[in-house]
Amino acid sequence: MAPAADREGYWGPTTSTLDWCEENYAVTWYIAEFWNTVSNLIMIIPPIFGAIQSIRDGLEKRYIASYLALTVVGMGSWCFHMTLKYEMQLLDELPMIYSCCIFVYCMFECFKVKNSVNYHLLFTLILFSLIVTTVYLKVKEPIFHQVMYGMLVFTLVLRSIYIVTWVYPWLRGLGYTSLGIFLLGFLLWNIDNIFCDSLRNFRKKVPPIIGVTTQFHAWWHILTGLGSYLHILFSLYTRTLYLRYRPKVKFLFGIWPVILFEPLRKH
Repeated sequence: MAPAADREGYWGPTTSTLDWCEENYAVTWYIAEFWNTVSNLIMIIPPIFGAIQSIRDGLEKRYIASYLALTVVGMGSWCFHMTLKYEMQLLDELPMIYSCCIFVYCMFECFKVKNSVNYHLLFTLILFSLIVTTVYLKVKEPIFHQVMYGMLVFTLVLRSIYIVTWVYPWLRGLGYTSLGIFLLGFLLWNIDNIFCDSLRNFRKKVPPIIGVTTQFHAWWHILTGLGSYLHILFSLYTRTLYLRYRPKVKFLFGIWPVILFEPLRKH
């Protein structure tokens, strides 16, 4: 975490329960943590296009919701790191829980008939979200949020491993790439927290262009944003395979992965 001695800027004193390692208002007076803010673009823009494409393809609403939930997380994180205000922190952290609940629902409903609704699972996830929200608003303890979020991610990991081990082994590449990128982001998140003083001292001694590469919380955003996006692709690929579509992962401009498919023609 960041040392206490940070400058103030446009948004005034910090009221959030967390202040990350990036130096506050170091780049501009209007953004508290500049790199931690702009790195959220990867969670905002690509999922919007994913949601639009899902609507055009007539996909189930749960996948449209998955893309939009990731965008909401990115927007909330943008607001949080831009202001370091407690209200904006909630706008970042609570949607992380809600989006993961949507991901969990999608993963456990991959092998059901089209447009079916599992009301028991839906109720359980909504109840879980309400309990986490209520407790977190009362205790205001970031570790509680992190543990609850970790439980959801762990559930997704176990489900993904089950699918690539027992159902669709040829999806291991996509599934494990998503997981690996996410875990690399988690590693950098921990390094940023544990070695913050050392990282700040290092950034004082090197040119800014080198110092930027050590903004590991920003890398956490980039890597977990990409990992989450790939997870949605993995979930969607699994679902459309089960529905007997022919999904393919293509790369826009040779860089960004998207999923395209066509219904299986009836003879």
